[in-house]
Amino acid sequence: MSGEGTHDMDATGIPALTLEQYDAQVAVCTGLFLDKMHDYGTAWRILRPSSLTDQIFIKAQRIRTLQEGGERKVDEGIQPEFVGIVNYCMMALLQMELPDDTPMELEPADAERLFRGMVERTRSLMMRKNHDYGEAWRDMRVSSLTDLILMKLLRIKQLEDLDGGAKVSEGADAGYMDMANYALFALIHLASTQSTA
Repeated sequence: MSGEGTHDMDATGIPALTLEQYDAQVAVCTGLFLDKMHDYGTAWRILRPSSLTDQIFIKAQRIRTLQEGGERKVDEGIQPEFVGIVNYCMMALLQMELPDDTPMELEPADAERLFRGMVERTRSLMMRKNHDYGEAWRDMRVSSLTDLILMKLLRIKQLEDLDGGAKVSEGADAGYMDMANYALFALIHLASTQSTA
């Protein structure tokens, strides 16, 4: 069932269903980002990338706890946590890229443009990797995607602690994009499960 409906390719060679599902989950994440920006402005700009890494870790660890049958005392499932991971990854990428003299409070239109641009770069990475690896993620469990996010987090934390002294590793920016893509794949799986239930 993993390849069901995925054979129609777009011009880039990526299955059309993958792009449709991916973009639908990106729309959910972007919608939440914009709603929170309406309420809180760009308060996230105060957070350093390392603080955002820790926020992602908290969300991923909660997902894993819930997946392992841990008792839930907060009435939120894992879907909102994956959305949060995507959005925190975008914020971390923006924090790493914005010049030091960028105002703390961004104009809403500027913040939205920057967010959408980072999402587009992350989507482009997904398309390149999906081209090389095929639809392998479709055969992965959501729990495995969670573990991959946690592994990437541990790598990023190590890179942050090395403060740029890594020898062979790709940078933290690639790790944030990978984590966002893993979270989006998990959201696609969860949405597919809900639609067939």
